Amino acid sequence: MTAAEIKEERWFAPPDAGDDELDVAEILQKHAGQRGGLIAVLADIQSRWGYLPESALRSVSAAMDRPLADVYGIATFYRAFSLTPRGEHLICVCLGTACHVRGGPGVAEEIGRQLGIHSGQTTDDGRFTLETVNCLGACALGPVVVIDGHYYSKVTRLRVAGMLEDAREGRLGTAEGREHRLPIEVACPRCNHSLMDAGHPIDERPSIRVTVGFGEDYGHLRLSSWFGSQRSGSESEIPAGRLTDFLCPYCHQGLTGTDACPECEAPLVTLLVRGGGAVRLCSRQGCPTRRLDLP
Repeated sequence: MTAAEIKEERWFAPPDAGDDELDVAEILQKHAGQRGGLIAVLADIQSRWGYLPESALRSVSAAMDRPLADVYGIATFYRAFSLTPRGEHLICVCLGTACHVRGGPGVAEEIGRQLGIHSGQTTDDGRFTLETVNCLGACALGPVVVIDGHYYSKVTRLRVAGMLEDAREGRLGTAEGREHRLPIEVACPRCNHSLMDAGHPIDERPSIRVTVGFGEDYGHLRLSSWFGSQRSGSESEIPAGRLTDFLCPYCHQGLTGTDACPECEAPLVTLLVRGGGAVRLCSRQGCPTRRLDLP
């Protein structure tokens, strides 16, 4: 079997081509006219199906007039995207140093035992996919488990059954759910001015507004203030993978520090968390790395 044939076997066709083509068209229309919208389009497609089907990527390539190789490159560069189907519920267990020493491996083992799968596998009924990651960025709250974007902090083996029950019964994100949601409010570490923008909410909360620059282009970038959410919006096109300068929109001082991103080794940006602590973001466009350090 050739390398091309092996790669082709890794693609999965959508369940209903007619309906899915319509959905891709709607997603493309939603982001029409937005500069640098490829990552946002792929994120919406993955949200729709739980992965990136081949036919959807081909539709995006044709509609956005971009080579399929470029679209495929973005889809494989960022770990948040998947080319293979995932379960209805995605469980990520952090095995970074802080979570590891606090019992993260035991939590992952217990989740796998209760679901009958190992890391990287999906249950036979298609309900759950289990993954382990090197760091979820909330080291002070470890062991951390994320189910469908909802954070559970300081998890023990005894809590696993309740977390899985929340997912099965649709209680994630509700008052009855047990997850630890992390809304943050941040300020500039230079001038201490709030960076919250209530006039442009994302995820139904005030967004975080910073100034970003690359080359001779500058503009505002707004980020979700839910820790763990990757939703954002920008005024200028920022090419995927491009390193950007982050500045405070008030004092215009640089926010980029010397610490390196554990995923791509780009410099991390530091923002102060109101109430104590700091959140650090990767300065490379599209990299999902966020670290939350709480006192």
